[in-house]
Amino acid sequence: MEQQQSLDIYAKIVWDYLQMHQPLQKADAIIGFGSHDKHTAEWAAKLYLDGYAPLIIFCGNEGVGKDVSGFDGQPEAAIYKGIAIAAGVPEKAIITENKSTNSSENVRFVAQLIAERNLQIKTALIAHKPYMERRAYATIKAQWPQPQPKIIMTSAPISYEEYVSDSNYSREFTLNTMVGDLQRIKEYPKLGYQIEQDIPSEVWEAFSNLVGLGFDKHLIESQL
Repeated sequence: MEQQQSLDIYAKIVWDYLQMHQPLQKADAIIGFGSHDKHTAEWAAKLYLDGYAPLIIFCGNEGVGKDVSGFDGQPEAAIYKGIAIAAGVPEKAIITENKSTNSSENVRFVAQLIAERNLQIKTALIAHKPYMERRAYATIKAQWPQPQPKIIMTSAPISYEEYVSDSNYSREFTLNTMVGDLQRIKEYPKLGYQIEQDIPSEVWEAFSNLVGLGFDKHLIESQL
């Protein structure tokens, strides 16, 4: 019991850091980054229906994704589009990009799609998994061609406890992924993949403790 309590304390420190906690504002588009998490599509649909933007762009291709299950071989973008339409978003308000297979490609291919269609996107709401907000932000700032739109990160308002209690998002899988994503926030700027992000000592200590507890399945192999 004591170890479980400590684990959850470390996990919530990392969970909180990985989110950007940026206030919502109206935008020119909502961009939903694909993954296994269908909350993202539901949240993007709610943002549209609440009048935050007139357009949704979903991106992602399940083909070689590392964390997608239950999508029956369909691109994440297509699954997300179906979820949004079922929630009441008109099909004409949704654009899909279904070739990207990782965060860098999400950014580059969406930026390319926007340029090709001559869409005027000055402000974009980026919808993602709660624990992918900061890493996605760092990737966008490093890889989106200039001039970049104003980026506002957002995710479904769900707590860590609620998230890992959902049978679709197990505690073990979520923690391994969070730990790996935090490591990438530290290491990827050295490779030019992301911009630098300050990591408070308390957050890195929580990371080290989680690795020590065995949550190392998503770490970069060269750093093991």
